Amino acid sequence: MFEQEIILLGLLKERPRHGYEIKKQIKQLLFLFAGVDLKSIYYPLRVLENKGLVEKRMMKSGRRPTRYIYRLTPKGEMRFQDLLTHSFLSFKRPQFSLDLSLYFLRYVQPKIAKRRLRARVLILKKLLRELRQTANSLRQKKAYALVLISEHNLRMIEAEIRFLLSLIQKPEFFKK
Repeated sequence: MFEQEIILLGLLKERPRHGYEIKKQIKQLLFLFAGVDLKSIYYPLRVLENKGLVEKRMMKSGRRPTRYIYRLTPKGEMRFQDLLTHSFLSFKRPQFSLDLSLYFLRYVQPKIAKRRLRARVLILKKLLRELRQTANSLRQKKAYALVLISEHNLRMIEAEIRFLLSLIQKPEFFKK
């Protein structure tokens, strides 16, 4: 719930929002840049409401259906600040799909493994180019939070490329 809590409280810190707007923001920005995807936001919002961290108000606008608008409470503001400051020192090991392949590398023919690793490098290089373009566009829009996330992702991709290129050159890792 830690990630859900910090995301929901953080988005509500920006301004009060209705559920669909929160879900849309997560899908458009946070999933793309932070790899975050919440299947359902209404249950976590209800949990936050029960804890007194957010409050829900009904809003009727013209002929539109009634919407619930969520806003951060003072207690929610304190909880968000606490989560945010602690998250800088929280270490959750990143999971890479490649790790399982590396564990069982000895069961793949060396020629095939190297070909697949080279293909992964090509895909990562393409991703790197696209992410650099996105980061430059975000810089121009002054979307600095997203620029930072992009820069972080760029460095991780660059590191993986260096690792893979080095691995391909080491025959001892391709022995059965």
